[in-house]
Amino acid sequence: MAAETRDRIHIRDLAVRCIVGIYPEERTTRQDVLINITLAVDLAKAGESDRIEDTVNYKKIKKDVLTLAEGSSFFLVEKLAAEVAAICLAAPRVAEVTVTVDKPGALRFARSVAVEITRSRDGDG
Repeated sequence: MAAETRDRIHIRDLAVRCIVGIYPEERTTRQDVLINITLAVDLAKAGESDRIEDTVNYKKIKKDVLTLAEGSSFFLVEKLAAEVAAICLAAPRVAEVTVTVDKPGALRFARSVAVEITRSRDGDG
């Protein structure tokens, strides 16, 4: 994509329960995880046409992310974030995605630990 895409679609605080972690107790009990996704998409055509075909079907992305996360058993939240990013970049109109995965209660005295990654269609990030 030649010019930087300034338009964004946000999926905020998607709550999932999944197996994620390296400790034995994390490998058997599903934990609450919050996923935030920011999709960089050129929304100009959709803004003019008012047609779903001219934008990103974020409901489908949400369903695909839920299916992935709920069926996963990753050791690292970094891996979960990378797989979520891959799902998002599979949507043809998405130029770049930022994924944040929050794992509440991962550290004592901290509300959560979060990993944030940015990936782009051209492989940067």
